[in-house]
Amino acid sequence: MERKKATDFDPQLLTLFDKYVHGHIRRREFLDGASRFAVGGLTATALWEMLRPNYALAQQVAKNDSRIKAEYALYPSPQGNSPNGMMRGLLAQPATGNTFPAVVVVHENRGLNPYIEDVVRRLAAAGFMALGPDALWPLGGYPAVDKYGAEADERAVAMQRTLDGKKITEDFVAAADFLLKHPHSTGKLGAVGFCFGGGMVNTLAIRVPQLAAGVPFYGAAPPVEEVSKIKAALLLHFAEMDPNINGRWPAYETALKANGVKYEAYVYPGTNHGFHNDTTPRYDEAAATLAWQRTIDHFNKTLKS
Repeated sequence: MERKKATDFDPQLLTLFDKYVHGHIRRREFLDGASRFAVGGLTATALWEMLRPNYALAQQVAKNDSRIKAEYALYPSPQGNSPNGMMRGLLAQPATGNTFPAVVVVHENRGLNPYIEDVVRRLAAAGFMALGPDALWPLGGYPAVDKYGAEADERAVAMQRTLDGKKITEDFVAAADFLLKHPHSTGKLGAVGFCFGGGMVNTLAIRVPQLAAGVPFYGAAPPVEEVSKIKAALLLHFAEMDPNINGRWPAYETALKANGVKYEAYVYPGTNHGFHNDTTPRYDEAAATLAWQRTIDHFNKTLKS
């Protein structure tokens, strides 16, 4: 099937789908609203099928890529959601070498899905040790795509909403601590995240003073009164057509300037929230490629020098 683009859909339909993706409406409500865009023989269900993630499109670095070593790893998180105090994530690093700068990869609002796992592997291929924690691990982990298919992400969003948000933050703070102390880490730490994960990167910049670099993709701004705690050099990516996130940026930028925080910010013209996620029509290849190259350049500059 030909990959659809955001421009193939009515902007109002994309806004409706964004509400569904973020768990603000259920699938039934999306289908009801999408019915008025179902023309030319299409059905609302067909539109949902076109817009939902297709993880067959996500793989840029194969699981068996000879450049990397990847495995699921457990790490301690005593203040997090797991009752046994342990969390799990995908840990990947270059196949050769002893120590590497480390990066926490923070998923969207649906756990460690195949797209985020691929991002972890992309960073390993670029010379970093990367850990992608799964906030859903206390509930059994991200639902198996081969079992749930199109409903895997839907189930994952519902699962993440049941977790204690403050404890989710502790699980990612613990991931940062795990990487800082890891025997294969140089002690230089970065973080990158998308949507929910972008907001979490902003939070980690406040909570983890050792964080040297943060890259939030369309992430919610932190409380401005906390910005003075940020020591990391930030690279912030925004989609042009993302009013909810962009509306919070001016106050955040003012606070960054007032506190002397190093930052660069880019708005990608014509893009929608989620433009880096290459499994949905909101993906914008040109913007995603540029934003990712800027991300790798930022980590190379701040973590490898």
